[in-house]
Amino acid sequence: MFKRLRSLRRPEAEAGFTLLELLVVLGILALLATVGYPQVLRYLGAARTETAKTQISAIATSLELYALDNGSFPPQQAGLNALVQAPSGARRWKGPYLKKAEGLIDPWGHPYQYRVPGKNSPFELATLGRDNAPGGEGEDQDIVHQ
Repeated sequence: MFKRLRSLRRPEAEAGFTLLELLVVLGILALLATVGYPQVLRYLGAARTETAKTQISAIATSLELYALDNGSFPPQQAGLNALVQAPSGARRWKGPYLKKAEGLIDPWGHPYQYRVPGKNSPFELATLGRDNAPGGEGEDQDIVHQ
C-alpha cells in the first residue's frame, strides 16, 4: 500500500512552484499594493494631522499651567523648552510641565513654533504641517492654537 502512495506523489525533481506561478502571485501582490497604497497614505496623513492637533492642545495646557505657577507665559527666549527645564530666573517653576522634550516636535519632525505674545491672544502655538511652509491643505495645512 505504501508503495502505491509513493508512486502517486510527484517526483522530487518536480516539487515547488514554477517561475510562471511565482510571477502571477507577484503580479497580484503588486496590483493589490497599487490599489491600497494611496488609501493607506491618506489615513496616515490624517492621523499625523490629528496627532499634531492633540499635541498642540496638550502643549497649550502645559503653557497655561506654567503661567499659573510663574505669573506669565515662558519668555520668547526660553521658548517651549521652559516646559521641560526651568529657565533662568523662574523661581516658582514647578515643572516639568511636559514629560519629554520630544513632545515639542510635530509629527513631521519640525519643532512647534511658539510666540509670546500672540497676535490675538497671550501666546501663539503652531505647526506649519508636512511642508513646513505657510498655507497649504491636507497634511500641509497650518495648525494654530491662539
